[in-house]
Amino acid sequence: MMKKLALLALGLSLFAIPSRAQSADVSLSYSYFRGNSGGLNQNGGSGSVGYYPSHFLGFVGDFGAYHASPAGVSTNAVTFLFGPRLIARNPLKINPFVQAVFGGSHLTRTGFGSSNQFAYSFGGGVDIGMLPHLYFRPQVDYVGLRNSGQTLNCTRVSAGVAIRF
Repeated sequence: MMKKLALLALGLSLFAIPSRAQSADVSLSYSYFRGNSGGLNQNGGSGSVGYYPSHFLGFVGDFGAYHASPAGVSTNAVTFLFGPRLIARNPLKINPFVQAVFGGSHLTRTGFGSSNQFAYSFGGGVDIGMLPHLYFRPQVDYVGLRNSGQTLNCTRVSAGVAIRF
């Protein structure tokens, strides 16, 4: 019983952070999305919305849309993922982060239909301060698209800007 109370107190203390530590950010990036099995190269955009109740822990919604037309067949992928992000903030305004996000994806191919599947991503990047609230954000992620017992392994490389509030 005492062990459970101690774990509950520790968990609550992680979320009981003073309001001055709370922040949020919004990002928009160009993304190169590559399916490693089959070698499909797609271009598109991704964005995220992050809320940071503490100085180092945040919760993020990560969204992306990618397109390619190999041999005239239009292929689109959309991802919508949610999860935690750990960020190391410092006075130099070079803030590395890692994240693990989970959600879904929607794939469509002209003439072949569409499918929805479970998706997950592990990766990270760095926010490099350019102006007081504006950051350059390069990011690299592994993305897994899970459907019918198989996983399509993908890599996403992104570069864009983030605005912190």
